[in-house]
Amino acid sequence: MLSHISASLSLTSSSLTATTALRHLRPSLSKSLRLKLRSYPFNPIKLLKRHSVILSMEANPSPAAAVSVDSVSDDLKYQKLENNSSISNDVLNNSVNNSNRVKTNLEELRWDNSFVRELPGDPRTDLIPRQVLHACYSKVSPSAEVENPQLVAWSDSVSDLLDLDPKEFTRPDFPLIFSGASPLVGAMPYAQCYGGHQFGMWAGQLGDGRAITLGEVLNSKFERWELQLKGAGKTPYSRFADGLAVLRSSIREFLCSEAMHALGIPTTRALCLVTTGKYVTRDMFYDGNPKDEPGAIVCRVSQSFLRFGSYQIHASREDLDLVRTLVDYTIRHHFPHLEKLSKSDSVSFSTGGGDNSVVDLTSNKYAAWAVEVAERTASLVASWQGVGFTHGVLNTDNMSVLGLTIDYGPFGFLDAFDPRYTPNTTDLPGRRYCFANQPDIGLWNIAQFVTTLSTAQLINDNEANYAMERYGTKFMDEYQAIMAKKLGLPKYNKQLISKLLKNMAIDKVDYTNFFRSLSNIKADPTLPEDELLIPLKAVLLDIGKERKDAWTSWLKSYLQELSASGISDEERKVLMDSVNPKYILRNYLCQSAIDAAEVGNFEEVRQLLKVMNCPYDDQPGMEKYARLPPAWAYRPGVGMLSCSS
Repeated sequence: MLSHISASLSLTSSSLTATTALRHLRPSLSKSLRLKLRSYPFNPIKLLKRHSVILSMEANPSPAAAVSVDSVSDDLKYQKLENNSSISNDVLNNSVNNSNRVKTNLEELRWDNSFVRELPGDPRTDLIPRQVLHACYSKVSPSAEVENPQLVAWSDSVSDLLDLDPKEFTRPDFPLIFSGASPLVGAMPYAQCYGGHQFGMWAGQLGDGRAITLGEVLNSKFERWELQLKGAGKTPYSRFADGLAVLRSSIREFLCSEAMHALGIPTTRALCLVTTGKYVTRDMFYDGNPKDEPGAIVCRVSQSFLRFGSYQIHASREDLDLVRTLVDYTIRHHFPHLEKLSKSDSVSFSTGGGDNSVVDLTSNKYAAWAVEVAERTASLVASWQGVGFTHGVLNTDNMSVLGLTIDYGPFGFLDAFDPRYTPNTTDLPGRRYCFANQPDIGLWNIAQFVTTLSTAQLINDNEANYAMERYGTKFMDEYQAIMAKKLGLPKYNKQLISKLLKNMAIDKVDYTNFFRSLSNIKADPTLPEDELLIPLKAVLLDIGKERKDAWTSWLKSYLQELSASGISDEERKVLMDSVNPKYILRNYLCQSAIDAAEVGNFEEVRQLLKVMNCPYDDQPGMEKYARLPPAWAYRPGVGMLSCSS
């Protein structure tokens, strides 16, 4: 049974920064927010109290701390305009002249390296680990040693984003190019400078220690896509690490990037995965027993790899002009609609506080941006909760300002439902990043983000509080809508869903398979009581009479809701199967593909990618990929992982 836990936000001098640059914010939660907190099923708690100072959370919140956040108004509806950004004239003219060309080869990619062109960079070009000041990046070229690199897997859908001809994957030199051994013409590689909070503590400068961005490619729609090689060698941000990556972690990142996209969850993407032909030494369990593993490099693709920590690092150094410069760049290229807001858009709101303060988002694009980042983050976290995804390392340097899932390390999807599940062995002592805590951590990270903007005097305290309010409202709205759809209901029923999740936790029911099976329930009030559980027989395993009675009681309530909805069984099944995947990237499936790949057989990686590309389809003949984890899946390094990669 889930325990009632109270967690609070408190200020600790060491948790944010050694400087005094970052200011204190006092949250002022609206009454509607506090009421809506009670809708989250994991025993809602008051995360933000009017008297508390929100800058940091205790480093190790309670394991079962349930997370519930909400906010004031649903009025803000952003106009979504074309994401055209300022583009160099040469690139623009070349794109127009070649607009009829559908697919290109690698030499014809249209590069427009705005990040390097418009932002200040590190004047030094050496790779010596150091503090990089007054710069957003350091120019650095891939340097990983390779020997007969091989293409493990690729994504045709990502090549489509780049207008890249899929035939390019068959080029003999393709593995050399995407291992970094052979440069791409037009690329301007660099490593980004950023900082972040790690497990609630300010860690200072972090940066791209092994990821090297090649540059930005514009497709025929003028969409901007960054190409980044992860594991491509040392950078000034590598500290004492080698800048490399192993095949095991690279397979996981490649597959999950594409699996999450297929699930409909915002994510960075992956174009391809290559082996380096060299070995990398890793101590996987941090137990003093390192071993050599095959090296690999994954090409990640995203419209931007900017993170919360990209702005935090400069604010922590009191380089506030650079914070503004970077925010202006971000809005110009990735949120251009915010520069077009006008008074006629009517986006002024009461903060819900006692002083009748009003936030006018049309008069401050930075406040409008903070709110949109908060809402995108809330929507992302709600989508994770819907499919049972646990990120595992929700540090602020792993939070995308575009609201994307980024940096796939020790992630995991729920098997047996456990709100306290964390896939990260490093997270075990406090389970800060466990499944149930993710909405809470999302809010905590947003608090650090808006504190940075407030420190740079881009937003005031009311605007910062409003962004946090909007996170809460957006999360609860999205979460309730997702859970209602998963049950085939027209609206959210807190009591019904809370009871369901409690039953699932008690009986350790498989999260994915249960919701997929639930669509087989018939809304027939005349069905005999002893037949109610038949459609769920495959997912309700080894339960005694007392637990059967509990499930029967829940099903009776559920059938009443279904009968009242007026939706036919057939229609409801179609709708439920479209939001409840049959296939998820379980850790044991990844491990099976890894085991084969490490001995040179890449077919299982490719097959798994194919299955995960259609997670909501039945895919006859692929049923083995929907099976429960075997006993070996619970061994160390499979069900739970470390950050060593």
